[in-house]
Amino acid sequence: MVIAKDSLQESSSEYAQGGIAVALSDDDELELHEQDTIAAGDGLCDIEAVRTLVEEGPGAIEQLIDWGTAFDRQGTNLLFTREGAHSRNRVLHAHGDSTGREIVHTLRRHAQILPNIQFLSFAAVTDLLVENGEVLGISALDESARRTVLVRARGVLLATGGLGRVFENTTNPDVATGDGVACAFRAGAAISDIEFVQFHPTALYIPDAPRFLLSEALRGEGAYLRNASGERFMSRYHPMKELAPRDVVSRSIVMEMRATGDDSAFLDLTHLLGGFVRDRFPRIYQTCLRYGIDLEQRPAPVRPAAHYAMGGIKTDLFGQASLRCLFAAGEAACTGVHGANRLASNSLLEAVVFGARAGRAMRELPDVSNEAVSSCPPQNFPTIPERDVRTLAWNSCGILRSGPELQAAYKRLECRTFEPLEAPTRAQFELRNIHQVAFLIAQAAFTREESRGGHYRVDFPYKSPVFEKHSILQRRTDNFDVQLTFA
Repeated sequence: MVIAKDSLQESSSEYAQGGIAVALSDDDELELHEQDTIAAGDGLCDIEAVRTLVEEGPGAIEQLIDWGTAFDRQGTNLLFTREGAHSRNRVLHAHGDSTGREIVHTLRRHAQILPNIQFLSFAAVTDLLVENGEVLGISALDESARRTVLVRARGVLLATGGLGRVFENTTNPDVATGDGVACAFRAGAAISDIEFVQFHPTALYIPDAPRFLLSEALRGEGAYLRNASGERFMSRYHPMKELAPRDVVSRSIVMEMRATGDDSAFLDLTHLLGGFVRDRFPRIYQTCLRYGIDLEQRPAPVRPAAHYAMGGIKTDLFGQASLRCLFAAGEAACTGVHGANRLASNSLLEAVVFGARAGRAMRELPDVSNEAVSSCPPQNFPTIPERDVRTLAWNSCGILRSGPELQAAYKRLECRTFEPLEAPTRAQFELRNIHQVAFLIAQAAFTREESRGGHYRVDFPYKSPVFEKHSILQRRTDNFDVQLTFA
């Protein structure tokens, strides 16, 4: 059974523009993809996980093609492009800038012809059912009936996507509220590296409009970053300029804005050949046009926004979490592939490769009895408004962090009162998860007294060998009594 809290079409993968990275071109090698991934991860990648990703990636892509995925081609050959921090052209796209949508549609079409797979929409998973360290199933909110239903299962895989909605500014869709991480933590599972959040450098910045993602592939194709004076500024911050790693570009934009007093930076593609942007990035071009910006005629105002979580539910190479019969895949999981900073376009590949591995492992689980599950965990809800949580997370746990702000944030989130609700809505369940995840990020980021990858502390601006370890958080008694270790 595949359970979605919204429609089956609504997910972060549906909006993934940039592409999927794989060492398949004639001038590429698995070792180079591995080296680029490790370099981006800034000392925290799990080498075995990275090797699994790059070695099984080509086979996974070939299977997607066999199932009907239409990647862009030049003639009959797959078309590979390059993105920031890649040493080779190894990024595949579909329909220019709709790669995630094409992959998701392919997988859904294939799954729907299999008789043993069911789909259930508009049922938000609210908690895991656990007994003696083993996950027995889930509780879910049936939105149409406004009631909780309990589902017994021999295995549960959380593929709930990211946590971008924890932050006030994000490129993520509304469904990305950290549900999987929060559910797993409340159930007692280990959460790893949750402080490492990637802030995408170039989200369209128009007041009162969504922070629409302007893909890194735009810079890969030659877009410039300029300040309000029209000056290219990235050479002052990194030798790779616009193609520097995402965390560097995001911090550089924030620092440039602070130095100049500008409200935004500007992404400039006007020097590219006429028609190129419209044809290569049709979805991005048309979206910007709806907001009055013709990318071929004028630069787009951009600012960083929360984009991707490197951390999540700690898993092994088969998606197994620290609780028996619990698995995770995609952005909700922490496989160790991304380390402290994800290499561009590795996320879709990780979801495909490790999702398949988790599926094969779950298939080997023993059958369960038909005995019904009769109760779910107690449910209490925070009284703090959602906007306050998201603003607090953005201001204290955002791109530039400091010890006093982080400490104040997690203390404030820890001390908020909770109350039971008779008939909670999906929005109230989501707020509970946003609040939980914001607390975990703040505590882990406060404890990591260094700067590494997507985590930058203005009071500890350099890497420390003491912290070349993974953070691991687990619940001790209540939801805000946390054991945090580094290993």
